[in-house]
Amino acid sequence: SSEPRVTLSRVRSRHGEGRLTVFNTGLEFPGQLFSRYTGFIMEDQSTNKEPTGENKRLLISSDLATPIYGLFGLGILYTLYVAHQIVLPIILAVMTSLLLSPLVKKAYVKWRVPRMISSLVFVLLVLAGIVGITLAVATPALKWVEEVPQGISRLLVGESEISRQIARVSESAEQVEKSVEELSESERQQPTTVVLQTDSWRNQLMTKARNGIAGLALALALTYFLLVSGDRLIKNFVRQLPIDQRKTVLRITHDSQHQIAQYLGVLGLSNLAVGTTTGLICWAVGLPDPAVWGLVAGLARFIPYLGVILSISMLTIVSAISLDEFWMMAIAPLGFLGLTTLVGFFIEPWIHGFRMAINPVIIFVSIFFWGWLWGPVGVLLAVPLMTVIQVVLKQIPKLRPVYKVIAR
Repeated sequence: SSEPRVTLSRVRSRHGEGRLTVFNTGLEFPGQLFSRYTGFIMEDQSTNKEPTGENKRLLISSDLATPIYGLFGLGILYTLYVAHQIVLPIILAVMTSLLLSPLVKKAYVKWRVPRMISSLVFVLLVLAGIVGITLAVATPALKWVEEVPQGISRLLVGESEISRQIARVSESAEQVEKSVEELSESERQQPTTVVLQTDSWRNQLMTKARNGIAGLALALALTYFLLVSGDRLIKNFVRQLPIDQRKTVLRITHDSQHQIAQYLGVLGLSNLAVGTTTGLICWAVGLPDPAVWGLVAGLARFIPYLGVILSISMLTIVSAISLDEFWMMAIAPLGFLGLTTLVGFFIEPWIHGFRMAINPVIIFVSIFFWGWLWGPVGVLLAVPLMTVIQVVLKQIPKLRPVYKVIAR
């Protein structure tokens, strides 16, 4: 082309400004052709006060920033989903260490107990609690899994209005099915048999249990090392940061420890009271294994909203199968609902409002999101994770507007 060719050194976008470093390749472009197909305008090289060298700077449109950040966020979510067998134990270990770290520090400062010994004791206590709860719940749960179908069958097949209505619906369905078969008898073809070979539910359960035990062992081991030398790791990391950012990182760590400990501590006491009272109610009305149902009701309340629904459904099914009178069937679920409402009016607003100050809609959505991403473990971690995220958003000035959006 006869058009003068210019060397690409500095350009300005029509839609905004940004910077992107490119290397000097020695390529030259026609000025008008470059502007027509890229949307950039060549600047006057005489006004360029930046030093020239091997690396040239390109001002790029700021409209690309949002798509790049969006792709980066999607990449993080995909990594968290694919690598959940590694990420989940690490997050569990970090959360557990944030909860136990103040106790380890207190044991060292007050009684001069070495961190290695106190950390080992607390980790063993956590392991003992997990094993004890599993053994206490597993045996009755397996027994009820076998008895629930039979109980529901007795409930539906017995002499009741429900069973009679079901019988009428079944008869109507059979008549409709016979009519359809008579109409399509001439066009009926020999059905093709398809056999699907899948693992039995026992093999799937054993696989999940094996993966869960491996992840739990990794999480407990990492928790121990974080309790022993986690503070040293944080201090070494903070020393590498600029001076104006060191206080922010230390404040985030301290506030995360404090708020998680406060949240789980107060919520644990309230759930202990609710679980104990629920167990006593189940014992009073004559439900089998009342201690198990009280334990499950107390543990389920660690999941906001969904845990209460799960406990009420469970108590309703167990009461309907085990008891005969309708008014006795309603005592356990209604008693748990009333107790949860009473505790929620006085304790839960203080926990979720003062400590977290997050809109309940955000909490509810986060439970579904982390549950979709990581399953039941994600549901349990949803609120502690939101606690840490809230602290980070509140302490970093650039992210504080996001905190103000999700706050109450």
